[in-house]
Amino acid sequence: MRRSQSIRGITYTFPTLRELLAKATPLRSGDQLAEVAAASLEESVAARMVLADVPLSHFLQEAIIPYESDEVTRLIVDSHHAAAFAPIASFTVGEFRDWLLSERATGETLASICPGLTPEMVAAVAKLMRVQDLILVARKVSVVTRFRTTVGLPGRLSTRLQPNHPTDDPVGIAASIVDGLTLGSGDAVIGINPASDNVASTTALLRLIDHARCKFEIPVQSCVLAHITTQMEALRLGAPIDLVFQSIGGTEATNTSFGVNLALLDEAHQAARELRRGTVGDNIMYFETGQGSALSANAHHGCDQQTIEARAYAVARHFRPMLVNTVVGFIGPEYLYDGKQIIRAGLEDHFCGKLLGLPMGCDVCYTNHAEADQDDMDSLLTLLAAAGVNYVMGIPGADDVMLNYQSTSFHDALYIRSVLGLRPAPEFEAWLEQSDRRLNIQSLLPEIAGALSS
Repeated sequence: MRRSQSIRGITYTFPTLRELLAKATPLRSGDQLAEVAAASLEESVAARMVLADVPLSHFLQEAIIPYESDEVTRLIVDSHHAAAFAPIASFTVGEFRDWLLSERATGETLASICPGLTPEMVAAVAKLMRVQDLILVARKVSVVTRFRTTVGLPGRLSTRLQPNHPTDDPVGIAASIVDGLTLGSGDAVIGINPASDNVASTTALLRLIDHARCKFEIPVQSCVLAHITTQMEALRLGAPIDLVFQSIGGTEATNTSFGVNLALLDEAHQAARELRRGTVGDNIMYFETGQGSALSANAHHGCDQQTIEARAYAVARHFRPMLVNTVVGFIGPEYLYDGKQIIRAGLEDHFCGKLLGLPMGCDVCYTNHAEADQDDMDSLLTLLAAAGVNYVMGIPGADDVMLNYQSTSFHDALYIRSVLGLRPAPEFEAWLEQSDRRLNIQSLLPEIAGALSS
């Protein structure tokens, strides 16, 4: 494998695959902060020219993080499927890109090679792609998951109803849930980020959602996004756990910073499966990721943030999750500086996740100190929906009053469903169409709040 490229009389050399991947990445403020980014546009172009000629098989020979010191690397290597890889084993990264864009790469073909792809392979090919390429390829892939609703079918777009409240007030949360349901939101999950990460609060919020679900026969699944150990204790004490949540990263050290490892995730996965609460399927894990989390934990090992993000998807893939969500602009401008970087990152994440066989959603979001605004989010939402994203967020007014960031609203989901002719999950859609199931906010709010307080 060649390691250098000359441009206008200057030779750029890339000693390791890790450095080559980093230098080939489109400009990212997080990579600049980590001091792994290309020093100039010319160096970045040189890196992409070299990367295009790297055989895909080389990614099976050179680990960007050593096998001996990282359990995520071990998972990637040990779970690689040689037979699935065989049809593309002779390709370089550039040839792989051309093949992905061709009519030969159908959705069925991409699903068949998925177990043979490593995160580093898909991260590499993403670096060679324009925005339209990322959209075109991702749209070919449908990843369908099921619990009480079926998410990811072609022609469908689901939403996570996110009714967060700064004090976990049950009336405030109930108001947001009812608002979202009446506007067609919640078919991916009703998921609450608790203000207090403790067993009592987690259990109370789970019971709030479960009361409404059972009372009105709503085909939804619930999740309280407390730490996985908090959820496991709540489960042990009898809380109505549907989906099990955890933030994950692409290195062992990143996951350690989150207080988890593969063994703990496996333990939670097995415990939740034994509950058998799903009605149409048994996908029970919900993972969130985001470019920059490894750098913020000083756990990136000199790798670029997009490649590390793709490695997080190897962790998710191992557990057959119901939902995977890249929270693309949440960490802040130190990692994704402006709307342009956020848009590119969101499409990269969705592309990589879909190629690796994941049910990808995206929190189309930004923090108030980033150089981004709601117009940027409208653009990313529209592009992701065109690319076949499984689900997006639904937040009252697009303003999360507990986490203090900007995302997408219930009305944003209605907009994109209307423009592109998309529909909710079939089970949820059928429920919405039954007039006798429509919610009365005046009667429901005190009922839910009263049930919780009692």
